[in-house]
Amino acid sequence: MSAPMRASATDARLEEFRRVRSAMPALAWGLSPEDLSAQSMPDCSPGKWHLAHTSWFFEAMILGAEAGYAPVDPRFQTLFNSYYEALGERVERRDRGLMTRPSLEEVLAYRREIDRRMERWLERGAPEGRDAYLFTLGLHHDQQHQELFLMDLLNLMSRSPLDPAAYDEEPRRAPSQAPRGGMSRFEGGLVQIGHDGGGFAFDNEGPAHRQWLEPYGLDHDLVSNGDWMAFIEDGGYARAELWLSDGWATVRGEGWTAPLYWRREEGGWTTMTLTGRRAVEGAAPVRHVSFYEADAYARWAGRRLPTEAEWEHAVRCRPEVFSNAFGEVWQWTSSGYAPYRGFRPTEGTASEYNGKFMANQMVLRGSSWATPEGHGRASYRNFFYPHQRWAFMGLRLASDLPAPPARASKDGETARFRRDLLAGLTRSPKTASPKWFYDAEGSELFESITRLPEYYPTRQEAALLRRVAPDWASRFGAGAVLVEFGSGASEKTRIVLDAAPDLAAYVPIDISADALNAAARRIDASYPGLKVAPLVGDFLHMAALPEGIGHGRRVGFFPGSTIGNLEPAEAEAFLTAARRQLGRGALFILGVDLVKAPEVLTAAYDDSAGVTAAFNRNLLVRANRELKAGFDIDSFVHRAVWNAEASRMEMHLQATRDMEVEIDGRVIAFREGETIHTENSRKFTETTVRELASASGWTVAAFEAGPEPSVALALLEA
Repeated sequence: MSAPMRASATDARLEEFRRVRSAMPALAWGLSPEDLSAQSMPDCSPGKWHLAHTSWFFEAMILGAEAGYAPVDPRFQTLFNSYYEALGERVERRDRGLMTRPSLEEVLAYRREIDRRMERWLERGAPEGRDAYLFTLGLHHDQQHQELFLMDLLNLMSRSPLDPAAYDEEPRRAPSQAPRGGMSRFEGGLVQIGHDGGGFAFDNEGPAHRQWLEPYGLDHDLVSNGDWMAFIEDGGYARAELWLSDGWATVRGEGWTAPLYWRREEGGWTTMTLTGRRAVEGAAPVRHVSFYEADAYARWAGRRLPTEAEWEHAVRCRPEVFSNAFGEVWQWTSSGYAPYRGFRPTEGTASEYNGKFMANQMVLRGSSWATPEGHGRASYRNFFYPHQRWAFMGLRLASDLPAPPARASKDGETARFRRDLLAGLTRSPKTASPKWFYDAEGSELFESITRLPEYYPTRQEAALLRRVAPDWASRFGAGAVLVEFGSGASEKTRIVLDAAPDLAAYVPIDISADALNAAARRIDASYPGLKVAPLVGDFLHMAALPEGIGHGRRVGFFPGSTIGNLEPAEAEAFLTAARRQLGRGALFILGVDLVKAPEVLTAAYDDSAGVTAAFNRNLLVRANRELKAGFDIDSFVHRAVWNAEASRMEMHLQATRDMEVEIDGRVIAFREGETIHTENSRKFTETTVRELASASGWTVAAFEAGPEPSVALALLEA
């Protein structure tokens, strides 16, 4: 590594270290020494201890490993050890509040000295290998204790009859997301869960592995305080049939009648918060419930808790549909905390970090409002004993769903079409997803569009692809697998296949089985040495790649500026999910259309021959044929509009008269002039492409734009 690169890496590490380490003192600022010294119960620790222990961790794990190291105070090695048997004696957790010495000022001085020594250690050069892992582990350990600090502080404040406020405002980063209603279905099957090797993860998050899931549904929203009040009023805490045996024993032994910190007062329920006692907000997600309570509530509601694999699979597939998947409460699952098959703890002293706790605890997923930014991820496995509830814990419910009939690949597509179309037409303004354009007829019409003189994107992109493909394909490596999202007719694919003759496999993904199978047959016939493994599915909801395609580098291919059809959040979610699906070291060829004169764009989306109009209206033709809908096709006209503010072309179907359309027994009313918004085609600049790539975890390795009317291709690296 060159000197400038080393310096840059060191500066980044120093900045990260200072940012993380400054957070807990900021939380402690304004609290009294008494606030930070008291211990409210054996599960909690004093704030002073958290401040010291997270510093001890760096000293014990990193600094103390250096030859001749002299500890700041040898006594601290015992006082601030948590549970590391290999590091000697320690004070039991229940006794931490008895340590009045060292004083708070001495603890803060200790923290400052460890920070000074760690910064000096970092200035010698960016850590590598095991040192780099332990350094990052120390930062994430500090972040865990930042949340524990707030949990324990709230519990302490709740023990006072004064109901004191620790803060004027709850120290959260973002407001709770509004509920969205409903539930999403997931077909399950053989899915991959666990950390895939990209970025930091605790050892208990791996290895990535496959699990079989039956079809299930997961609620879009968390269970609310209002929902929980209904459970209480229906005698939820007094009905033994709702509870696990150990849970019922706990309810009776502890006298539980409501979530932790709730109190029934004359004006209604109140709860203790870090800003003092407040009225319980009915719409807010419920907090501070144990696994036993969550399980009993789910049984009362006729539902169940999701498994941790179901939760992770759902949130990876469709992150956009869930409110507060992260950043509100940790969510209980029905999964016991146990090692994944193939689990290996971190070598050395840090092996005691997670593995030794894998018994008698339950897994929670997501993150809470108190979880520091950058600390949560889909594979994170938090864990607590089933009776504990002082953490920021809540739940969302799952359901078992029937498997589709064995013959239902086509029937299932029709059902999804019906569901999506009805959902879009009952909104205001009315919408329809462009993915349903592409039945066999729609695919043929689109191929005709690509040959129109006004429609420049296809020929411009094909020419650009021929120019860059030889160079980019040389980066694939032998035995690579090309994965094309929304493959359609796969015509541009041939350019890449010709440039990369040593590919091991080609995986085209498309929602239309007919179009996909036809394209796959053509590719298979033209490239006899290439394994072709078509995958019917919606690329917005990633399925696992087929088995038997080899282990070479995965290369995503998404040409045609289809990324522009997605909303910005969808595009980011898609590229994020594609990066996870393709795995570490993946490449991704992304085609985009660039911003240009509105008249050029409008002509491309409203051609003089009327082919694009026929393509747009074919959505209604398909609805009449497959859903037995009652659209009067001739009463809708095609409209193409340039939306300069959103930097996109829009396609609409506009009603020319008042009418009613029946779909599956539902009557949809249209007013004259009302439109169905069928497609967006966002246009990009190099800057917006780079911003999108960065937001979804990719790096732009190359960006090439063609001649006017310009399109561009970006080569992304994971």
